[in-house]
Amino acid sequence: MKAVKWDEIPDEEVRPGVRRRGFGTRDVLLVMNECHPGMDLRPHSHEFDQLALIVSGTAIYHVGDDHNEVGPGSVMLVPAGVEHYIEPTGNDPVMNLDVFAPAREDYMHLLDWMRERGMVAEGTPPQ
Repeated sequence: MKAVKWDEIPDEEVRPGVRRRGFGTRDVLLVMNECHPGMDLRPHSHEFDQLALIVSGTAIYHVGDDHNEVGPGSVMLVPAGVEHYIEPTGNDPVMNLDVFAPAREDYMHLLDWMRERGMVAEGTPPQ
C-alpha cells in the first residue's frame, strides 16, 4: 500500500466550521477533524471508546466534568457513554486526530476514496 498525506485525502464538511477525513479499515479508523474557532459546539456521547490526539491548535476538550486545556501533543481517552466535545480557542483551527477500533459504522463512507483508488486493505468493507 502506498503512503498518502492527509491533505491528499478527500474531506467532508460535517457542519460549518468542522471538516473531517478518514483513513483505515473496518478494524481501525483514523479520523482527522479540522475544527475552527466559533464552530457550533455539539456535546455528544457514543457507546464505544475514542482516543483523541491534538495535532495543532488549542482548545478546551470537555470530557464529562473535566475541561482540559489542550494543544499539540495532548492525548485523551474518551470513555464510552461519556459526553464530550471540543471547543477551539485562539485564532487557528484545531487539528484533532481520533482513533476508533473497530471503526465506526457511521464513518465507513470516509473510506470510499480508498476503494476508488484501489487501496483496499484487509478488513475494508466491499463496495
